Amino acid sequence: MKASHQLAFFLLALLAAGFGASRLSSRESPAKPVQKAATAPSASQSQIERGRYLVEDVAMCGECHTPRDANGNLDRSRWLQGAPIWIVPVRRTTNWSMRAPALAGFQGFTEAQGETILEKGIGPNGLAIQPPMHIYHMSPEDAQAIIAYLRSLPSAYPQR
Repeated sequence: MKASHQLAFFLLALLAAGFGASRLSSRESPAKPVQKAATAPSASQSQIERGRYLVEDVAMCGECHTPRDANGNLDRSRWLQGAPIWIVPVRRTTNWSMRAPALAGFQGFTEAQGETILEKGIGPNGLAIQPPMHIYHMSPEDAQAIIAYLRSLPSAYPQR
């Protein structure tokens, strides 16, 4: 493998894993998304804040699940509302996802499905989630905190 491909693969792995990758959108700290007032009744503010920390600062979910503007910066007005995957695998693979689903509002998934995705890396269809999504093995508490945070965000698909 060429050194440039090894470097690209390494950087991709870091980004997908969410560890140590710097924010690609800008050098400035972007404004935080506005949270909905209504949250799940069982979610405490500290649980939502823990979920926010895990989503934004550890897993860096916004890097793939948030659309980008014409300059390649994250569009914070559409935070975690789903986006085309902008990274490509180093080697061709048949199971590479082409779109990151919307996470804001946590619609389309049950709580149990969300926990299974975050704790075991198994999607609602019973199969392992597709790359470039990293398979996490989170604790139930961390998975529940992430779900509480995602539910606190304005949905990508407003209720009718």
